[in-house]
Amino acid sequence: MSYVAYYRVSTQRQGQSGLGLEAQQSAVKAFIKDAQLVAEFTEVESGRKNDRPQLAQALALAKKHKATLVIAKLDRLARNVHFISGLLESGVQFVAADMPEADRTFLQMAAVFAEWEARKISERTKSALQAAKERGTVLGSPNPELGSKRGVEAIIAKSNAYAMQVAPSLKEVVARVGGNLRDIAIGLENRGIKTAKGNSQWHPAQVAKLMRRVECMSSLA
Repeated sequence: MSYVAYYRVSTQRQGQSGLGLEAQQSAVKAFIKDAQLVAEFTEVESGRKNDRPQLAQALALAKKHKATLVIAKLDRLARNVHFISGLLESGVQFVAADMPEADRTFLQMAAVFAEWEARKISERTKSALQAAKERGTVLGSPNPELGSKRGVEAIIAKSNAYAMQVAPSLKEVVARVGGNLRDIAIGLENRGIKTAKGNSQWHPAQVAKLMRRVECMSSLA
């Protein structure tokens, strides 16, 4: 049996640095073992985009060689209707290294359920809002200016607390890699430090903002 591998990373920086890509490659190679790997395709895309030229090329090559398309993890891909449609329409055999039992039937069910779930959530939200209006409930804040002020104050306080919490790790990374924001971002990711919103991926702009906040807090201490 032969395989064509398809990997996906969500940002250009991840594609260039190999973050996340090496883990996918290792998982695929461990799965196929000594089988033939015809080619590997890496898609660098945002989660908001459905245009996947690398996937199209991978499917075309797999069909040409009568190979099986293999990806490392099914996870969110199973809920991407565009991805599933492309697979089903291509007629190419497909397998996920982390879930080999996910066959064409599974993908069809996943696509149907994803669309149904999105539709039901939208319907429930609209119904709840309409029912609240009929009961006379005023939607939104009765005092938006006060609510906004308190909300901003809470966000600032939370951001300051987070900055002081990660300040020691930030200083250690800066001492090791220097002042390049991209290098600092990678250093924080390698240490498992998450952003204030809980994301594992850092952008240079986020690093710069964090450094300014830490410097400001230190000057006030």
